[in-house]
Amino acid sequence: MKNKHVKRTQKDYPMSLKLGIVQEVEQGYLSVSQATSKYGIQCRKTVVNWLRKYGNFDWENQSSMSSKTPQQRIIELEEKIKLLEKQKARAEHLAERADKKAILFDMMIDLAEKEFNIPIRKNSKPK
Repeated sequence: MKNKHVKRTQKDYPMSLKLGIVQEVEQGYLSVSQATSKYGIQCRKTVVNWLRKYGNFDWENQSSMSSKTPQQRIIELEEKIKLLEKQKARAEHLAERADKKAILFDMMIDLAEKEFNIPIRKNSKPK
């Protein structure tokens, strides 16, 4: 009697198993190949896909990270920090501007309600 190959899909594996395998591989307890053997997963690409979806490793930059010297990587990270600091400053500026607009709009509504003696805001009561 031959062992019949049963095709499985991603949906056949519970999320808890996927996350557990990802954690074991990322922490270095298992390699991808060892995980496929231990858990009876038919294809190592399945585990690699889980690592990409649910893991913490930066798969897009994997090859570029390993081919760069530490000094190059430091320079690249310093540039990334500068960019993120600029983006943060811009976001803070926009948030502050939005807060000021909200305050200004509230003042305009208050003034309009007082000046024209009409309720503009809806007083919806919580149910």
